[in-house]
Amino acid sequence: MDNPTRSERSRRAALQAALTIIARDGPGQLTFDAMSRESGISKGGLMHQFRTKTDVLKALLEHDIAHFENFSQRYLAQAGDTTPEANLAAEIATMREAAENPQAGGFAVLAALVEDPTLLSVTKEMSAQKVKRIKAEAADPDLALLRWSAARGLVFTTLLGLSPLSEKERGRLFDRLLDDSQWPAAAETKTKPRAARAPRAVKKSSL
Repeated sequence: MDNPTRSERSRRAALQAALTIIARDGPGQLTFDAMSRESGISKGGLMHQFRTKTDVLKALLEHDIAHFENFSQRYLAQAGDTTPEANLAAEIATMREAAENPQAGGFAVLAALVEDPTLLSVTKEMSAQKVKRIKAEAADPDLALLRWSAARGLVFTTLLGLSPLSEKERGRLFDRLLDDSQWPAAAETKTKPRAARAPRAVKKSSL
């Protein structure tokens, strides 16, 4: 195995260890010592990959963004022109993925909030652009934003361990948020020009 390949495998193992620690023990327990124990990589080896804990969080967020952007783009491609509010549907489906599969990267956001909220500036900018697209294609922008906000609430209460809902109840609510027949205003968008779709997905990085 050549050095670049070995280095990339070590990097993936380190990031996977970081996600495991955050999910199991909480963001405050993410340290190089904990990552070393979890991954089996020496502390020196980890610090060769990442100079600081902030560098670890940046890498996790980059993975987070890539994974969920690719998920969203695949959903949009499948939705085609048959979904009246496609950008909203893609966002709700993506948030459902984050709630059901937090190890994909959803916990990285929580870790960044604890360690350094400024790391989330890119995520905030991307969310702002998505909100613009959602509003542009909606017959009732306020209703669309309520559905979007409800989905975000389901995600973050789940990730924070604060949700009293069962997995079945959460799934049923996501089903309803995605069902345009439950939201009559969504049908009106069929007569409106479709808003521009999101830009092409970020190339997915792997853990």
